[in-house]
Amino acid sequence: MRRFILLAACFILGGCAVGISLAPPPNLYRTGANYPDDLVPEVWRTAEPKIFYMTDRAPDGRSYGASRSDSMAFGAATVKFGRDLGWEELLERTRADSDQRVSSLWVPDFEEVVRFETTPLPYARDDGRLTHLQDALDVYNAQAARFQAVIANEIRQTGNRSLLIYIHGFNSEFEDSLTTLANMWHFSGRESVPISFTWPAGNGFGPLGYFRDRDAGVFSVHHTKEFLRMLAAMPEVDSIDIIAHSRGTDVVTTALRELMIEARGAGIHPKLMLKTGTLIMAAPDLDVGIVRQRLQAERFSESFEQINLYINPGDTALRISALLTRSTRLGALRNEDFEDGELELLRNEGLVHFIRVENVRGGFGHAYFRDNPAVLSDVVLALRTRAFPGGTLRPLDQDESGVWVLHPNYPLERLPDLLSIEARTARREER
Repeated sequence: MRRFILLAACFILGGCAVGISLAPPPNLYRTGANYPDDLVPEVWRTAEPKIFYMTDRAPDGRSYGASRSDSMAFGAATVKFGRDLGWEELLERTRADSDQRVSSLWVPDFEEVVRFETTPLPYARDDGRLTHLQDALDVYNAQAARFQAVIANEIRQTGNRSLLIYIHGFNSEFEDSLTTLANMWHFSGRESVPISFTWPAGNGFGPLGYFRDRDAGVFSVHHTKEFLRMLAAMPEVDSIDIIAHSRGTDVVTTALRELMIEARGAGIHPKLMLKTGTLIMAAPDLDVGIVRQRLQAERFSESFEQINLYINPGDTALRISALLTRSTRLGALRNEDFEDGELELLRNEGLVHFIRVENVRGGFGHAYFRDNPAVLSDVVLALRTRAFPGGTLRPLDQDESGVWVLHPNYPLERLPDLLSIEARTARREER
């Protein structure tokens, strides 16, 4: 029996990487309406958009591999939707009233723009304190300024002052992170500057690969903090939305928690310092007990406009993770796994929303966040409208326990007219 479980773990945990094809359009666009193509900046009206990345993967020939790098690299990649599509053709295939689909997303080229100094930077003891050597700090800060200048230029070209960050999960390759972000960014209306933080995952299959990737995620926490800190320091940036999947949720929440502690120590509200907007955690591979003691107990949620947690009790990959770690995983919670009064506390807080995805098919029930038309619809609504679940703009239903329920045909019964809403908002902002 133990051997069977181990073989199953090898097979299933080897399947967590995300493929590179355009997902079926969200239900939100099934009528042929609601995609905001008129609001997409001219520079982004292309089937070959530029997707930015920050990584601490080591270079591996013509790409970046699963080995670790002590220095971060920032760059820009071209992601192609199909082989020879134009913008109008892509729009036709984005709308669900079209029978045509984009067969693949791929990365024909990328350019490394900034290579940072290795960390830790050298330091010395001075009057009882450890301080970085000024020469090394000046070089590092100059590299950060070059990174920030590229993002600032993109903001000036598009007029969009918000960022969309994606942090991938276990066993994902460099190109996977870019194409997955391109998928999510495109369907959410191309309203933010897209940046993937890609950490050195992909260290083999099965349990050994899983635990190697866990350590690789811990390795990347400092670089994730530096990345987020640099972005939040930019006056051009108004807000930062974050989508994290699977093990990526551990990387980013650990980094954010440490940044929150810094902000509170400096007497600044974390949300003001970090400029954090919506946090989306899909299939989070997090120990529930640790979440309660390190995130919930430390009021982690006050740093965000809202936190949306997409869960699937039938997530086979997370069941294997629970078996290997002997702990319940956040992304596979059942109603009976919540402690007495826990959901009521979260309802009163009003910032954390558990959303159970119904009837998940394929991908071991783990990759639904980027290929399930109902989940995509809710992610798009959360990002485009900033609305909380349960209202006109995000018409989710709650079960008797207070968990939001996402049905396969959501939100077709109560489809909001987003284009009219966004047009009115744009007119108000112009006035």
